[in-house]
Amino acid sequence: MKIGVVGEIHPDGYEIFNKNNIEYFVTNDTKEEHLIKKLRDVDGIVVRTAEINESILSQIKNLKIVARHGVGYDNVDTEYLNNNKIAMAITGKANATSVAEHVMTMMLCLTKNIFESDKLVKLGKFQEKGNLPNYFELNNKKILILGFGRIGKALSKRCLGFEMEVYVHDPFLSDHEIKDFNCIPIHKEEGFKIADYISVHLPLNSETKNLISYDQFEIFKSNLILINTARGGIINEQALYEALKNNKIFGAGLDVFEKEPPIYNHKLFTLDNTLLTPHNAALTLECRKRMSVESCENVVNFLNDSESLNKSNVINLNILNI
Repeated sequence: MKIGVVGEIHPDGYEIFNKNNIEYFVTNDTKEEHLIKKLRDVDGIVVRTAEINESILSQIKNLKIVARHGVGYDNVDTEYLNNNKIAMAITGKANATSVAEHVMTMMLCLTKNIFESDKLVKLGKFQEKGNLPNYFELNNKKILILGFGRIGKALSKRCLGFEMEVYVHDPFLSDHEIKDFNCIPIHKEEGFKIADYISVHLPLNSETKNLISYDQFEIFKSNLILINTARGGIINEQALYEALKNNKIFGAGLDVFEKEPPIYNHKLFTLDNTLLTPHNAALTLECRKRMSVESCENVVNFLNDSESLNKSNVINLNILNI
């Protein structure tokens, strides 16, 4: 049995393989031709962000599972996996805390104009604090959470701790399930009209691409702060740029972009009412350890110990007959 790890992960994950006497190797070369050659005889793959497409997968004759080091899996050809009854696993439990905290950090920094205050002091202009633009409280503000999986739920708990009104749109959950978390179910279009904050926690697919674009910016409140730590492409970046430049919304925090890495002269880089991070919301040390361990456990348990497998992490379980 052999496992290929595509992209370096925290060493705690490798210990899972060592304890189970499983052969593995790590490659940081993500070029397609290299991966075709390197992964040809593996039984399982742990992958971070590299694209694992049909051209690669079709050459791996013994492949039984692909495990993502993370939650999103749009970099893996799941249609091929499903057609060939190969498992696709994610680290469902690992990153909720880190991403939820990242969202709160963005909300607080943008709401409080933290960077402007910091700059003022460092420039020796302490006494000019009266010239700072208005900043606000989170208390009693309305947040709309789009998508109520583990991350959305973790975020809701933190927002409730700040005594915010938490609204949730998730068409896959009943109103009762949302209310169980002391949140208010709402259709997204109604939520767009009343939200002071919107945080996106959705996968990128044909239904969510450009979910927030020009039309939506016409109905948002002018004090809105828009946060996306999910996937680039859900928010139309050109529409976002124009809305921010023309002060149609108050600010935006992005951890993800339509193209990653974004071009060096991206228009959003020129704006002062943005907070941008390099898709690292889930890369705290604690989270990296958890993702490493959980992704490797997914592989080992799927191959060797099905009773210990967290089946909720296998997103195509229904086609595997296990």
